[in-house]
Amino acid sequence: MERRISKNRAIARFTFMLRALILLGIGVFTASPLASAPRFSDWSAPQNLGPMVNSASVDVGPAISKDGLSLYFTSNRPGGFGNFDIWVTQRDSVDSPWKQPVNLGPAINTGALESIPALSRDGHWLFFNSDRPGGFGMVDVWASYRFDKLDDFGWQPPINLGPGVNSAFLDQGASFFENDDGGSPLLFFGSDRPGGSGLLDIYVSERMADGSFGNAKLIPELNTSRNDQRAVVRFDGLELFFFSDRTGVGNDDLFVSTRETVDDAWSEPMNLGPTVNSAFRDVQAYIASDRETLFFASNRPPADCPLGCGSFDLYVTTRTKIKGP
Repeated sequence: MERRISKNRAIARFTFMLRALILLGIGVFTASPLASAPRFSDWSAPQNLGPMVNSASVDVGPAISKDGLSLYFTSNRPGGFGNFDIWVTQRDSVDSPWKQPVNLGPAINTGALESIPALSRDGHWLFFNSDRPGGFGMVDVWASYRFDKLDDFGWQPPINLGPGVNSAFLDQGASFFENDDGGSPLLFFGSDRPGGSGLLDIYVSERMADGSFGNAKLIPELNTSRNDQRAVVRFDGLELFFFSDRTGVGNDDLFVSTRETVDDAWSEPMNLGPTVNSAFRDVQAYIASDRETLFFASNRPPADCPLGCGSFDLYVTTRTKIKGP
Protein backbone atom coordinates (compact mmCIF):
# COMPACT_ATOMS: atom_id res chain seq x y z
CA MET A 1 0.00 0.00 0.00
CA GLU A 2 1.58 3.23 -1.15
CA ARG A 3 0.79 6.45 0.69
CA ARG A 4 1.29 9.83 -0.89
CA ILE A 5 2.02 12.63 1.57
CA SER A 6 1.95 16.26 0.62
CA LYS A 7 5.14 18.28 0.89
CA ASN A 8 3.73 20.46 3.67
CA ARG A 9 2.62 17.47 5.74
CA ALA A 10 6.00 15.79 5.25
CA ILE A 11 7.82 18.93 6.41
CA ALA A 12 5.52 19.27 9.43
CA ARG A 13 6.09 15.65 10.37
CA PHE A 14 9.86 16.00 10.03
CA THR A 15 9.83 19.15 12.16
CA PHE A 16 7.83 17.41 14.89
CA MET A 17 10.15 14.42 14.94
CA LEU A 18 13.25 16.64 14.85
CA ARG A 19 11.99 18.51 17.90
CA ALA A 20 11.49 15.20 19.68
CA LEU A 21 15.05 14.22 18.77
CA ILE A 22 16.34 17.50 20.14
CA LEU A 23 14.48 17.00 23.42
CA LEU A 24 16.09 13.61 23.78
CA GLY A 25 19.48 14.68 22.49
CA ILE A 26 20.37 17.67 24.68
CA GLY A 27 19.61 16.26 28.11
CA VAL A 28 22.23 16.62 30.79
CA PHE A 29 24.65 13.67 31.01
CA THR A 30 26.64 12.95 34.11
CA ALA A 31 30.05 11.61 33.23
CA SER A 32 31.21 8.69 35.31
CA PRO A 33 33.97 6.14 34.93
CA LEU A 34 32.94 2.85 33.42
CA ALA A 35 32.84 -0.07 35.79
CA SER A 36 35.22 -2.92 35.14
CA ALA A 37 33.97 -5.02 32.28
CA PRO A 38 32.24 -8.14 33.59
CA ARG A 39 33.42 -11.61 32.68
CA PHE A 40 31.02 -14.18 31.28
CA SER A 41 30.76 -17.89 30.70
CA ASP A 42 30.65 -19.36 27.21
CA TRP A 43 27.42 -19.06 25.25
CA SER A 44 24.97 -21.94 25.59
CA ALA A 45 23.68 -24.11 22.76
CA PRO A 46 21.04 -21.99 20.95
CA GLN A 47 17.37 -22.76 21.41
CA ASN A 48 14.74 -22.28 18.73
CA LEU A 49 11.99 -19.94 19.98
CA GLY A 50 9.41 -22.44 18.80
CA PRO A 51 6.25 -22.41 16.72
CA MET A 52 4.47 -19.74 18.76
CA VAL A 53 7.02 -17.20 17.54
CA ASN A 54 8.47 -18.79 14.42
CA SER A 55 6.40 -19.60 11.35
CA ALA A 56 6.69 -21.54 8.12
CA SER A 57 7.85 -18.24 6.56
CA VAL A 58 11.05 -16.25 7.05
CA ASP A 59 11.51 -14.88 10.60
CA VAL A 60 14.65 -12.76 11.10
CA GLY A 61 16.06 -9.56 12.62
CA PRO A 62 15.15 -9.86 16.33
CA ALA A 63 15.27 -6.87 18.73
CA ILE A 64 14.41 -7.22 22.41
CA SER A 65 13.07 -4.39 24.58
CA LYS A 66 14.99 -3.25 27.67
CA ASP A 67 12.53 -4.98 30.01
CA GLY A 68 12.73 -8.20 28.00
CA LEU A 69 8.96 -8.38 27.51
CA SER A 70 8.64 -7.39 23.83
CA LEU A 71 10.51 -9.07 21.00
CA TYR A 72 10.37 -7.29 17.64
CA PHE A 73 11.32 -9.08 14.44
CA THR A 74 10.88 -9.23 10.66
CA SER A 75 8.67 -11.73 8.84
CA ASN A 76 7.01 -12.30 5.49
CA ARG A 77 4.34 -14.52 7.05
CA PRO A 78 0.73 -14.14 5.89
CA GLY A 79 -1.29 -11.29 7.36
CA GLY A 80 1.15 -8.48 6.70
CA PHE A 81 1.04 -5.35 4.55
CA GLY A 82 3.98 -6.03 2.23
CA ASN A 83 6.67 -8.52 1.33
CA PHE A 84 8.35 -8.15 4.76
CA ASP A 85 6.83 -6.47 7.81
CA ILE A 86 7.80 -5.84 11.42
CA TRP A 87 6.00 -7.90 14.06
CA VAL A 88 6.13 -8.07 17.86
CA THR A 89 5.58 -10.89 20.32
CA GLN A 90 5.06 -10.15 24.02
CA ARG A 91 5.30 -12.03 27.30
CA ASP A 92 4.10 -11.26 30.82
CA SER A 93 7.48 -11.81 32.49
CA VAL A 94 10.96 -12.92 31.45
CA ASP A 95 10.02 -16.41 32.66
CA SER A 96 6.71 -16.50 30.78
CA PRO A 97 6.17 -17.96 27.30
CA TRP A 98 5.98 -15.73 24.26
CA LYS A 99 2.50 -14.93 22.92
CA GLN A 100 1.18 -14.95 19.38
CA PRO A 101 3.07 -12.31 17.32
CA VAL A 102 1.13 -9.26 16.13
CA ASN A 103 1.86 -7.07 13.10
CA LEU A 104 2.83 -3.49 14.10
CA GLY A 105 0.23 -2.19 11.67
CA PRO A 106 0.12 0.54 9.02
CA ALA A 107 1.86 3.18 11.13
CA ILE A 108 5.09 1.24 10.51
CA ASN A 109 4.41 -1.31 7.77
CA THR A 110 3.52 -0.57 4.15
CA GLY A 111 3.41 -2.42 0.85
CA ALA A 112 7.18 -1.86 0.66
CA LEU A 113 9.93 -3.60 2.63
CA GLU A 114 10.11 -2.96 6.39
CA SER A 115 12.73 -5.01 8.21
CA ILE A 116 15.43 -5.44 10.86
CA PRO A 117 14.07 -3.40 13.79
CA ALA A 118 16.18 -1.99 16.63
CA LEU A 119 15.09 -0.17 19.77
CA SER A 120 16.71 2.70 21.64
CA ARG A 121 17.55 1.81 25.22
CA ASP A 122 15.00 4.30 26.57
CA GLY A 123 12.31 2.54 24.52
CA HIS A 124 11.08 5.64 22.70
CA TRP A 125 12.69 5.04 19.29
CA LEU A 126 12.35 2.27 16.73
CA PHE A 127 14.88 2.08 13.88
CA PHE A 128 14.35 -0.12 10.84
CA ASN A 129 15.06 -0.60 7.12
CA SER A 130 12.66 0.29 4.34
CA ASP A 131 12.64 0.80 0.59
CA ARG A 132 9.43 2.86 0.74
CA PRO A 133 9.16 6.03 -1.37
CA GLY A 134 10.81 9.14 0.03
CA GLY A 135 14.24 7.68 0.66
CA PHE A 136 17.67 8.37 -0.76
CA GLY A 137 18.42 5.02 -2.36
CA MET A 138 17.69 1.32 -2.55
CA VAL A 139 17.07 0.73 1.18
CA ASP A 140 17.27 3.43 3.87
CA VAL A 141 17.23 3.61 7.65
CA TRP A 142 14.05 5.10 9.11
CA ALA A 143 13.00 5.88 12.69
CA SER A 144 9.71 6.16 14.55
CA TYR A 145 9.02 7.72 17.96
CA ARG A 146 6.49 6.69 20.59
CA PHE A 147 5.49 8.66 23.66
CA ASP A 148 4.66 5.62 25.79
CA LYS A 149 7.65 3.30 25.85
CA LEU A 150 5.42 0.39 26.91
CA ASP A 151 2.96 0.76 24.04
CA ASP A 152 4.11 -1.55 21.26
CA PHE A 153 1.47 -0.12 18.94
CA GLY A 154 1.90 3.57 19.70
CA TRP A 155 4.52 4.32 17.04
CA GLN A 156 4.27 7.61 15.16
CA PRO A 157 4.74 7.86 11.36
CA PRO A 158 8.44 7.22 10.63
CA ILE A 159 10.97 9.70 9.32
CA ASN A 160 13.95 9.08 7.08
CA LEU A 161 17.21 9.67 8.97
CA GLY A 162 18.58 11.83 6.19
CA PRO A 163 21.76 12.04 4.07
CA GLY A 164 24.18 11.74 6.99
CA VAL A 165 23.09 8.10 7.31
CA ASN A 166 21.41 7.21 4.04
CA SER A 167 22.86 7.16 0.54
CA ALA A 168 21.93 6.06 -2.97
CA PHE A 169 23.01 2.55 -1.98
CA LEU A 170 21.98 -0.06 0.59
CA ASP A 171 21.84 1.36 4.13
CA GLN A 172 20.47 -1.10 6.65
CA GLY A 173 20.76 -3.00 9.91
CA ALA A 174 20.89 -0.03 12.30
CA SER A 175 21.37 -0.07 16.06
CA PHE A 176 21.40 2.89 18.44
CA PHE A 177 23.93 3.42 21.25
CA GLU A 178 23.04 6.04 23.88
CA ASN A 179 26.39 6.95 25.35
CA ASP A 180 25.90 7.27 29.12
CA ASP A 181 29.44 8.50 29.72
CA GLY A 182 28.59 11.91 28.29
CA GLY A 183 29.35 11.39 24.61
CA SER A 184 26.94 11.82 21.74
CA PRO A 185 24.52 9.01 20.84
CA LEU A 186 25.70 6.88 17.92
CA LEU A 187 23.93 5.01 15.15
CA PHE A 188 25.68 1.92 13.82
CA PHE A 189 24.56 0.49 10.49
CA GLY A 190 25.69 -1.35 7.36
CA SER A 191 26.13 0.02 3.84
CA ASP A 192 27.54 -1.01 0.46
CA ARG A 193 28.27 2.60 -0.56
CA PRO A 194 31.55 3.28 -2.39
CA GLY A 195 34.64 3.87 -0.30
CA GLY A 196 34.26 0.94 2.04
CA SER A 197 36.48 -2.04 2.73
CA GLY A 198 34.33 -4.67 1.06
CA LEU A 199 30.84 -5.53 -0.07
CA LEU A 200 28.80 -4.43 2.96
CA ASP A 201 30.61 -2.52 5.70
CA ILE A 202 29.85 -1.24 9.18
CA TYR A 203 29.54 2.53 9.62
CA VAL A 204 28.73 4.84 12.51
CA SER A 205 26.95 8.21 12.55
CA GLU A 206 26.91 10.63 15.47
CA ARG A 207 23.66 12.31 16.49
CA MET A 208 24.21 16.05 16.53
CA ALA A 209 22.92 18.61 19.05
CA ASP A 210 20.09 19.58 16.69
CA GLY A 211 18.86 15.96 16.52
CA SER A 212 20.13 15.23 13.01
CA PHE A 213 22.74 12.58 12.24
CA GLY A 214 26.21 13.53 11.04
CA ASN A 215 28.12 12.08 8.12
CA ALA A 216 28.67 8.36 8.51
CA LYS A 217 32.19 7.10 9.15
CA LEU A 218 33.63 3.71 8.32
CA ILE A 219 34.84 1.58 11.27
CA PRO A 220 37.92 0.01 9.66
CA GLU A 221 38.78 -2.46 12.43
CA LEU A 222 35.43 -4.22 12.03
CA ASN A 223 35.36 -4.57 8.25
CA THR A 224 36.88 -6.93 5.71
CA SER A 225 36.61 -7.43 1.96
CA ARG A 226 33.50 -9.52 2.64
CA ASN A 227 30.02 -8.64 3.96
CA ASP A 228 30.05 -7.29 7.52
CA GLN A 229 26.58 -6.41 8.75
CA ARG A 230 24.18 -5.39 11.52
CA ALA A 231 26.44 -4.20 14.28
CA VAL A 232 24.63 -4.14 17.64
CA VAL A 233 26.37 -2.56 20.62
CA ARG A 234 25.85 -3.60 24.23
CA PHE A 235 24.33 -0.79 26.31
CA ASP A 236 27.64 0.02 28.05
CA GLY A 237 29.42 0.34 24.70
CA LEU A 238 32.05 -2.32 25.45
CA GLU A 239 30.85 -5.20 23.29
CA LEU A 240 29.62 -5.28 19.69
CA PHE A 241 28.02 -8.17 17.80
CA PHE A 242 27.67 -8.47 14.02
CA PHE A 243 27.49 -11.12 11.33
CA SER A 244 29.78 -11.75 8.40
CA ASP A 245 30.51 -14.19 5.58
CA ARG A 246 34.27 -13.87 6.22
CA THR A 247 36.02 -17.17 6.95
CA GLY A 248 34.27 -18.91 9.82
CA VAL A 249 32.17 -21.92 10.79
CA GLY A 250 29.44 -21.57 8.15
CA ASN A 251 28.14 -19.40 5.33
CA ASP A 252 27.35 -16.48 7.68
CA ASP A 253 28.57 -16.41 11.27
CA LEU A 254 28.12 -14.25 14.34
CA PHE A 255 31.18 -12.33 15.52
CA VAL A 256 31.96 -10.21 18.57
CA SER A 257 34.37 -7.34 19.20
CA THR A 258 35.16 -5.67 22.52
CA ARG A 259 36.96 -2.63 23.91
CA GLU A 260 38.11 -1.47 27.35
CA THR A 261 36.46 1.97 27.19
CA VAL A 262 34.13 3.73 24.77
CA ASP A 263 37.07 5.83 23.58
CA ASP A 264 39.09 2.82 22.46
CA ALA A 265 39.12 1.15 19.05
CA TRP A 266 37.31 -2.15 18.70
CA SER A 267 39.34 -5.33 19.12
CA GLU A 268 39.93 -7.88 16.39
CA PRO A 269 36.52 -9.54 15.90
CA MET A 270 36.20 -13.10 17.15
CA ASN A 271 33.89 -15.80 15.83
CA LEU A 272 31.39 -16.94 18.47
CA GLY A 273 32.41 -20.49 17.66
CA PRO A 274 30.67 -23.76 16.75
CA THR A 275 28.46 -23.87 19.82
CA VAL A 276 26.56 -20.80 18.56
CA ASN A 277 27.36 -20.79 14.84
CA SER A 278 26.43 -23.63 12.51
CA ALA A 279 27.32 -24.78 9.01
CA PHE A 280 24.34 -22.74 7.84
CA ARG A 281 23.58 -19.00 8.01
CA ASP A 282 23.59 -17.43 11.48
CA VAL A 283 22.72 -13.75 11.29
CA GLN A 284 21.47 -10.55 12.95
CA ALA A 285 22.39 -11.00 16.61
CA TYR A 286 20.83 -8.66 19.18
CA ILE A 287 22.15 -8.47 22.74
CA ALA A 288 19.60 -8.02 25.55
CA SER A 289 19.99 -5.41 28.29
CA ASP A 290 20.88 -8.13 30.81
CA ARG A 291 24.09 -8.72 28.78
CA GLU A 292 23.47 -12.46 29.15
CA THR A 293 20.92 -13.14 26.40
CA LEU A 294 21.59 -13.04 22.67
CA PHE A 295 18.84 -13.41 20.05
CA PHE A 296 19.61 -14.15 16.40
CA ALA A 297 18.23 -15.76 13.25
CA SER A 298 19.37 -18.93 11.52
CA ASN A 299 18.37 -21.21 8.67
CA ARG A 300 19.87 -24.29 10.36
CA PRO A 301 17.61 -27.36 10.39
CA PRO A 302 15.09 -26.75 13.21
CA ALA A 303 15.52 -30.08 14.98
CA ASP A 304 13.89 -28.70 18.13
CA CYS A 305 11.00 -27.10 16.27
CA PRO A 306 9.32 -29.90 14.29
CA LEU A 307 6.11 -27.99 13.63
CA GLY A 308 5.48 -24.51 12.30
CA CYS A 309 9.04 -23.33 11.68
CA GLY A 310 10.46 -22.19 8.37
CA SER A 311 13.51 -21.32 6.32
CA PHE A 312 14.83 -18.79 8.87
CA ASP A 313 13.86 -18.96 12.53
CA LEU A 314 14.62 -16.96 15.65
CA TYR A 315 16.98 -18.47 18.22
CA VAL A 316 18.33 -17.50 21.63
CA THR A 317 21.58 -18.32 23.42
CA THR A 318 22.55 -17.35 26.98
CA ARG A 319 25.60 -16.93 29.19
CA THR A 320 26.13 -16.12 32.87
CA LYS A 321 28.30 -13.59 34.66
CA ILE A 322 31.39 -15.00 36.33
CA LYS A 323 31.84 -13.64 39.84
CA GLY A 324 35.14 -12.02 40.55
CA PRO A 325 37.47 -12.97 43.40
